[in-house]
Amino acid sequence: MSDCTKDGCACTPNQSIRCTVVSCAHHCQSQDYCGLDSIQVGTHENHPSQDQCTDCQSFDKIQ
Repeated sequence: MSDCTKDGCACTPNQSIRCTVVSCAHHCQSQDYCGLDSIQVGTHENHPSQDQCTDCQSFDKIQ
């Protein structure tokens, strides 16, 4: 896979956002970084108590 994001093939890894979710459209495929300038982190729980309770709300599935 090439370093492409959903916005095109100009994936510039943001070294402040490590990511291993290769099914995300923003993942820089040859490196474990996100190509976005920033991400939104949220939760699906009322009172999260574990890391599994948090979600990257900037996730977009590769089409």
